Amino acid sequence: MIAGHFGLAAAVKARRPSVPFYGLMLATAWLDIVFVPLLLTGAEGLVKAPDAQAAGYGAAFIHAWYTHSLLGAIVLSTIFGAFFAPRYGRTAAVVVGAVAFSHWLLDLIVHRPDLPLLPANALDLPLLGFGLWRYPTVSAGLELLIVVAGFALYWQGAVAANRRAAKSVGLAHAVGGAALAAGLIGLAVDFFSAG
Repeated sequence: MIAGHFGLAAAVKARRPSVPFYGLMLATAWLDIVFVPLLLTGAEGLVKAPDAQAAGYGAAFIHAWYTHSLLGAIVLSTIFGAFFAPRYGRTAAVVVGAVAFSHWLLDLIVHRPDLPLLPANALDLPLLGFGLWRYPTVSAGLELLIVVAGFALYWQGAVAANRRAAKSVGLAHAVGGAALAAGLIGLAVDFFSAG
């Protein structure tokens, strides 16, 4: 769901233009960014799912016991959002933190039941995950829908901003074509780099 996370960031940017785009893009991947060093040290890991048909997303249970626990995701998202408060203000910090937490919510839809509620699966509570990755076509369709919708909203916002800017400086035409091209390039890079 990597591309889907980025699509959500683009949609949020369209609605909150004052929030830095780099912050939204980093926020969507924040839990995975913290996951990588823990994976490399063995604190978190991957285990092949017994019913996996092929390699790739959904072929493993992801034991992200700390980064992708519900409580861990809340704490990490709060820390990430707080980083933006001094420079961009409280509203931007809340938005970026919420986008960081959206990673866990989107993962809940696609992951197999491997998301703990508490770090290290304390109290041995049930693991969560609706397992949409078991259905690659449906999962890919949902991800593509999120990406296309997100970048369509982003493009729409960019065109509107260009029109406002062009009007304020007396230009005859907005730079809508450039916004469309940038949006399509961003969509293509995002979608194909996630595969």
